[in-house]
Amino acid sequence: MKNKLIKTIIPFISMITINLGNFFIINNHQIYGNGLNPHIGLLFVSGLLLGPYGSIGAVLGYTVSDYIKGYPIETLLFRLIIGFAVSYLSYKLWYTKFNDDDIYPPRLVNSGNLTKFLGIILITGLIYSVSMDGLLNVINPPIIHMIDYIDIKYFLNYINFSVILGIIGIWIARKLNYFHIPKISSKPPHNLFYKCILIIMIILTIIFSVDGYIFKGQKIYTISAFILLLAIVYIYLTKPITSKFVVPDKTTHEKIMDVFLLITLIIIMGDIVYINFTIDILKFGIVQDQTVWELLLSADMILLIFFIPSGIVLNYIEKKLIKPILSFSKIDGFIHEGEKIKTEGLLDVYSPYISEETEIGKLARSYTDLINYNNHYIENINKIESERERIKTELDISKRIQQSNLPTEPLKNEYYHAYGFSEPAKEVGGDFYDYFEIDDENIAIVIGDASGKGVPAALLATTTQTIIRDQLHNKKDPSKVLYFANNHLCRNNSETMFITLWLGIYNKKTNILNFSNAGHNPPIIEENNNFKLLDIDSGIALGILEEYNFITEEIELPSKIIVYTDGITDAINKNETTYGEERLINCLNNNSNEDIINSILNDVNNFVEDNEQFDDMTILILENNYIQQSQ
Repeated sequence: MKNKLIKTIIPFISMITINLGNFFIINNHQIYGNGLNPHIGLLFVSGLLLGPYGSIGAVLGYTVSDYIKGYPIETLLFRLIIGFAVSYLSYKLWYTKFNDDDIYPPRLVNSGNLTKFLGIILITGLIYSVSMDGLLNVINPPIIHMIDYIDIKYFLNYINFSVILGIIGIWIARKLNYFHIPKISSKPPHNLFYKCILIIMIILTIIFSVDGYIFKGQKIYTISAFILLLAIVYIYLTKPITSKFVVPDKTTHEKIMDVFLLITLIIIMGDIVYINFTIDILKFGIVQDQTVWELLLSADMILLIFFIPSGIVLNYIEKKLIKPILSFSKIDGFIHEGEKIKTEGLLDVYSPYISEETEIGKLARSYTDLINYNNHYIENINKIESERERIKTELDISKRIQQSNLPTEPLKNEYYHAYGFSEPAKEVGGDFYDYFEIDDENIAIVIGDASGKGVPAALLATTTQTIIRDQLHNKKDPSKVLYFANNHLCRNNSETMFITLWLGIYNKKTNILNFSNAGHNPPIIEENNNFKLLDIDSGIALGILEEYNFITEEIELPSKIIVYTDGITDAINKNETTYGEERLINCLNNNSNEDIINSILNDVNNFVEDNEQFDDMTILILENNYIQQSQ
């Protein structure tokens, strides 16, 4: 309700201010269309922008001003009826749609809207001038004989000031985003009926404009024509608005139109300033009034001379440049991230311009190439994505297979406790560990670290693990097992890959651990609650040198022996410092009573923080339960 009241009050106050200000200050108390009357343009702009509430406010202000000017009561009533008719008609004509297209607020965004804007001013201006002329013929015939061309004076006032105030009003309303949004009616549109009414209205207006001079003074004809025309107008005002209301975004086209309209506005305002200056230097009222209209008519003719060719040029620019650009901007609705651009419907956007030998044609052809390149790229991406998913699936399977080759449960009895942990840097890795009972007396423990990463390293690790398991069924000497495995890998190693490996065989009856090393990190042992590196022969990695003789060493199994891969000691932090063997031993000594694997992993993670690691981490532990129990 408050918003509706504001839409009524603003035109009401504006009308009274401009109308009476012009009457008392500028127009020298002239009435009946004499002099310049800018308030008449407010009827048009108030209805156009603020709908029925703006029309009511403007007409009430119009009537109050007329009363103060001294118009007779019967004249006030008819002027109110005429004023509301043309004011509200401007609103209805703007939102006239005889199809299901969307409707837009008054925005001069293109030459089509500008033509519509001027057409509405022309139609409502003719109706206003014809009706005012008819009103005076009916109510006050002597005035018609006293004032020459009164209908033309009303018409010129309406046209000029509707253009000026209309352009300014539309700019202000656009800036403030303040329009009267029409309520969408659920009534049947009856488009054919209202289309006929509109055509009849226009035809009658033109006829009465011309024939008014022929039948001027014939009261019956004038009354009939006056009543018929207003009746047709009011019938049209009942047309329901059924189309959806949409507020368009501002475009480059509208900015160009703003420049064109600004120039037009400057020319019209310049004409009016010139006319007012001319009025001031004239002394006699009659001569003054006649001169005003001669000047105003001349100014309008000059404006038409500018406007018509400029409009033609503007329309050409719109057709050849702006419209194609607006069409190209519609491609935005066809683009979706990660999807091919669908050419169905999009071809209609830019294909009409492909054959043109202009910048627009080049742009259209570039769009075609761009779409083809994009779609080809998306197809390749989809293929790559499908391939990536296939590889991921295969890697998941490979990871499960690799994990299935590792021990799933610790090996624990009264003599020993064997357990381990492995975490690949990628889906699959080159590290492995294993432990299993060879016979009733011996248990084998083995850990390996293949060169490289991913699937190749995993295949080498799995192959080596299989060879070791197979050889340990027949051989109890670790060096001989490594000798066989090394020769096998050297003979079938076209990629020159290698694997470091540590193999130990523990006899639970003798408490002796025999082991052989193939280039792997030295183990860590715990003796007397103190962890230290075990001094052993380094050997060489498997797969490098054929017929290499590895060494078997033996020790009594201490409290614990920990074997690990270099993914632990080579873990690197953001300062590019490696974790190292010293930190590992300190970690073990500081957490001797804790879970060994979790202690190591937590310490490594705290050291590297969020820095990404690129090597697998594997730990294998064999505990001597005899010593553990005695401690």
